[in-house]
Amino acid sequence: MKPRTIKYYFKEALKSMKRNGLMTLASISTAALSLFMLGVFLCGVINLNNMASSLENQVQLSIYLKDGLTTDQIMAVGKQIKAIPNLKHLEFVNKEQAMKEFKERLGDQQQLVNALGDVNPLPNSYVLTFDNPSDVKATAKLVTTFQGVESTHYGQDIVEELFRITQVIRIGGIVLIAFLAAATLFIISNTIRLTVFARRKEIAIMKYVGATNGFIRWPFLIEGMLLGLIGAIIAVLCVGEFYHFITMEVSESLAFFPLVPMFPFFYDVALYILGGGIVVGAIGSTISLKQYMKV
Repeated sequence: MKPRTIKYYFKEALKSMKRNGLMTLASISTAALSLFMLGVFLCGVINLNNMASSLENQVQLSIYLKDGLTTDQIMAVGKQIKAIPNLKHLEFVNKEQAMKEFKERLGDQQQLVNALGDVNPLPNSYVLTFDNPSDVKATAKLVTTFQGVESTHYGQDIVEELFRITQVIRIGGIVLIAFLAAATLFIISNTIRLTVFARRKEIAIMKYVGATNGFIRWPFLIEGMLLGLIGAIIAVLCVGEFYHFITMEVSESLAFFPLVPMFPFFYDVALYILGGGIVVGAIGSTISLKQYMKV
């Protein structure tokens, strides 16, 4: 395509946007509002997924050892555990350390510990975390076969319920984003269709005098992409301000909530919105033009 032709297409697209000012404003506003909603939900879904990952990464498997094991036997168990694939971190907790942590968790309620006297009933243990938290169940079953292991614990019921919830969050997020993207495409394509409808006679005349489909389509295609891009820029600015406000509020009142920091996270969101605006504008124009490209 020659530079002169490209220049002509852009000129025609801008001329059309200026001539149909009210429709242009309506298209940009619709695109901006739709992409703003899409951007907000995208931020929400990404944060929910981050929260789910954060909870999954806190899943630990505790392996309790039998009493009376020698140092060599304890180290032998540790060597077997280290050979387990996808192991992220392994920590040995001896009886004394376990009792110290237990006392710290009890706080002011030390009566139970005092009643034990000098007896320490807590076992030596290994605490494991994994690259893939879903490996915890299979590993728990495996290590019970190791000589010297008394039992394992990872909060089976809670962890399995957590995995179900995080799976629902991820699948639900993908479905929600897909639904909103489809709704945005539908709204923008119908808005652009009104612009095309207003120029249907012009398109028909161009067809009759021998203009090719490409010659007619490109200015509309560029117009749709520009409308989507302008709407996306407005949406990015609004989503940025909204997310900045939310992160500031959450950091002050819910500091424990694992929100994704605004940067560099928001750069990716902005690219998705801008790219989505251009693509949706182009597809919307193509869909809208289809019925008017026939003589």
